[in-house]
Amino acid sequence: MSAPENKPDFLFKKENYTVLIIGLAVIALGFILMSGSSNDNPAEWNADIMSFRRIRLAPTVVLAGFGIVIYSIFRKGKSE
Repeated sequence: MSAPENKPDFLFKKENYTVLIIGLAVIALGFILMSGSSNDNPAEWNADIMSFRRIRLAPTVVLAGFGIVIYSIFRKGKSE
């Protein structure tokens, strides 16, 4: 008589976790795009603060990353 296999029941499948990690990497990329050089002299205006990358691109990338993470949560894994 053999003992029954005790396979742990995970909430998500492997594909869900890989998509989740991709989504987290996209979010991290968006925050990296948002960062930039600081202004050493507060009396001078630094026009780089209002660049396209910081105002439009980075928040769009972060929102896309959140969308990917939400998709990975709701995605149904393949039945075995």
